[in-house]
Amino acid sequence: MNYTKETLAERILEIHPELNQYGCSIELDFDQEKNAWMLYIKKDDKEIRTHLEERDAAECIKGNKCIYLGVQIGQFIDYCKK
Repeated sequence: MNYTKETLAERILEIHPELNQYGCSIELDFDQEKNAWMLYIKKDDKEIRTHLEERDAAECIKGNKCIYLGVQIGQFIDYCKK
């Protein structure tokens, strides 16, 4: 892993601009045991927790969209719109 969580967060926001568009914030923590990034997406009092496998995070850094993460983000934004 040759990137920081700040770099990964910036890349996620670049790939998924709808997060900024709808006023969502994100936090990342690396879980050594699971070898995955724990991603927390928040808007007001709503929150979703999901994970991003290390290989998916590496693809994200390269600018490739992770389909699983995109689905999770889409569902969360739909939920926040209600």
